[in-house]
Amino acid sequence: MLAYISLLAMAAPQNGAEGGNWMQMLMPMVLIFGIFYFLLIRPQQKQQKKHKDMLSNLKKGDDVVTRGGLYGKVHSVADQVITVELSKDFRVKIAREAVAGLRTEAAK
Repeated sequence: MLAYISLLAMAAPQNGAEGGNWMQMLMPMVLIFGIFYFLLIRPQQKQQKKHKDMLSNLKKGDDVVTRGGLYGKVHSVADQVITVELSKDFRVKIAREAVAGLRTEAAK
């Protein structure tokens, strides 16, 4: 019986040991979230903002690449539809969101 009581006394938390254990479990989770935020979430948000700004600033004459891999020159811009000239006298209408980016000098 005395051994049972001493085991219960050893298993019971001692003066705030429970609170320290809770904090020790929380810190690695906070650290992992911080790493995910700065290595994955934040750069993705910056990239999305940059792409959204590029789409809103499209103008006639810009060389673009579509998500389908087509290269062309913006012929006209409407609210959600852009007319892209793929070759002389060959124009297609695409959704504004279908533009992947501006064509760089290296790709010309």
